[in-house]
Amino acid sequence: MRIDAPDVEVLIDTPLGTGEGPLWSAAEQALYFVDIEAPALFRFDPATRALKRWDMPSPIGSFGLCPDGRAVVALKTGVHLFDFATGAFDFLVAPEPDKPGNRLNDGKVGPDGRFWVGSMDDRPEKEPVAALYRIDPDGACTRMFDGLTVSNGLAWSPDGRTMFHSDSRQRFIQAFDFDPVAGALSNRRRLRMMEEDDGRPDGAACDAEGFYWSSGVSAGCLNRIAPDGTLDRKVKLPVFGPTMPCFGGPDLKTLYVTSLRKERDGVRQAGTLIRFDVDVPGAPVARFGEPLRATPRP
Repeated sequence: MRIDAPDVEVLIDTPLGTGEGPLWSAAEQALYFVDIEAPALFRFDPATRALKRWDMPSPIGSFGLCPDGRAVVALKTGVHLFDFATGAFDFLVAPEPDKPGNRLNDGKVGPDGRFWVGSMDDRPEKEPVAALYRIDPDGACTRMFDGLTVSNGLAWSPDGRTMFHSDSRQRFIQAFDFDPVAGALSNRRRLRMMEEDDGRPDGAACDAEGFYWSSGVSAGCLNRIAPDGTLDRKVKLPVFGPTMPCFGGPDLKTLYVTSLRKERDGVRQAGTLIRFDVDVPGAPVARFGEPLRATPRP
């Protein structure tokens, strides 16, 4: 296993409570991310260092970008379309109206152009009462599977045919065969368990080689995991609680990472946004309602 300790750049002065969900917009050459606790959605311009903020009406777990300039956002109140220009929200669906103790957590637009979002038990009890959902652009909501405690770590291989997923509380990383047209899952398999010292799995991203980069939120690191579950690389970071990586930059070889507020050894550290260079580019991420072209089977 390779161990890296890259030169890291801190990008913002604004302290975050729970920074999450970094998402690169290739069209704008800009990065979007959220602070779940604020709650707010941010846009960071790497060229000018400008940071723009949109306050949300309830905790925001995740989001995706739309081709028309809006975003699909997962709020405590459900999934909505958000207009950056006007600040207006257009309600799509509430996946769990019968579970007030849950909230929506990690989510991402899949290669099929649908928004995939999981829930989590937001109570201190942290029981396996959460699930993963697939949201169509027309608001149709499909529960894909349940039995989760804190759904997390959604990412897809570059050919769109493998979906990765984790449960932060149950500490497992799993994978599925994915149909990038129908958005169907099959061949569910457990890749590995991650102990606290290894880095409990949080948000994640895939690179162009099909490896899965998982934020080790409990260990201040990223874990690069091979498709077969082998731990290929550990990247040590100066932030105590990294929450999610995202590949960005013109060549997708800059890794952006959000973090959360955390105390370690008596030192309290605010959440922030960092970046560093990597030697492999990232896999593309789709926009809501705009599927990626699937790679033909060999």
